[in-house]
Amino acid sequence: MTGHGRTILIAPDSFKGSLTSVEVARALGDGWLRARPDDTVLLSPLADGGEGTLAAIEAAGGWTWRRSDVHDPLGRPIEARWLWRDVDGTGLAFIEMATASGLSLVRAEERDPMAATSVGTGELIGAAIDQDVARITLGIGGSATTDGGRGLLEGLLGSGRRLDDVDLEVACDVSNPLLGPSGAASIFGPQKGATPAQVQELDERNARWADELDAREGRDERDTPGAGAAGGVGFALLSIQDMFRRFALRPGIDLVMELTDFDAKLARADLVITGEGRIDGQTAYGKTALGVAQRARAAGKPCIAVGGGVETEGIEVLAALDVAVVPVVERPQSVEEAMAAGTAPVERCGERIGRVVGLLTKS
Repeated sequence: MTGHGRTILIAPDSFKGSLTSVEVARALGDGWLRARPDDTVLLSPLADGGEGTLAAIEAAGGWTWRRSDVHDPLGRPIEARWLWRDVDGTGLAFIEMATASGLSLVRAEERDPMAATSVGTGELIGAAIDQDVARITLGIGGSATTDGGRGLLEGLLGSGRRLDDVDLEVACDVSNPLLGPSGAASIFGPQKGATPAQVQELDERNARWADELDAREGRDERDTPGAGAAGGVGFALLSIQDMFRRFALRPGIDLVMELTDFDAKLARADLVITGEGRIDGQTAYGKTALGVAQRARAAGKPCIAVGGGVETEGIEVLAALDVAVVPVVERPQSVEEAMAAGTAPVERCGERIGRVVGLLTKS
């Protein structure tokens, strides 16, 4: 990359619990332009289907916010937002599970992994269908639940709603099965407040539920990759997939890239900058930074990844794709301090990268 006036594509995920992907992208772009004001910056905030996906989709334009009354993970009435658009007379919706059944809706001291239900997500899908939506994309990250999707099916199917004229795409960022040591309860239960004893109880409960649903629907999906996503919501939807006109469970980052026209922006770019809150061992399992890095490499574009926190495992994963990793943090500090710092360190990180690139283009 030589000369002046280059085009830079900035395509990060959110920094979970701190900044949305829209805020991260803008901060990196502002910092970059302080260092290289003659460049063109393209912003493409992304997500992998979890919390923050709605913000990334809405930023791409063409969507309208809608609101529906549902129940949160503890059964309390709440209003959840979702996105709607019309394409050639067909209603499309993007729904984020985290807005109805998300861990962020429950304070730490309220977490009850045994009682948490995904019913609100089922109600939200139903609300979209009742508003004549025929194509739905559902992001299932960030849930508070480990109910195997039982609540979702109750909320969606309880009123006898027909699904055979509905297309459903599920945006999923993990490939875990429903049960066992790499299943929903074992891997994700502890972060939702489950004790070791509760993890075992949840796994056993989901095994009984899997037997019940298998007998009812004639599909054994408990070992399908992604069945363990969102506490087993992936499993429940896979099990009833024949009820829909069309059904697909796909990597969340791929779906979000499609909906935000990422490839068209990538084609214009001379350099790609991605990032997420933590670049660590989990980066290898379908996270946004990896998805962007893979697309950039396939297109022959150099790529840099920034991380709120950076660990050796994440550096190694991205190095295999010729991606340079740059930490946002500027001094030793706690996670809480880093999250409270706002956009200023991200802007300075963007400026540092821009100045380094500027030095290289002069050589």
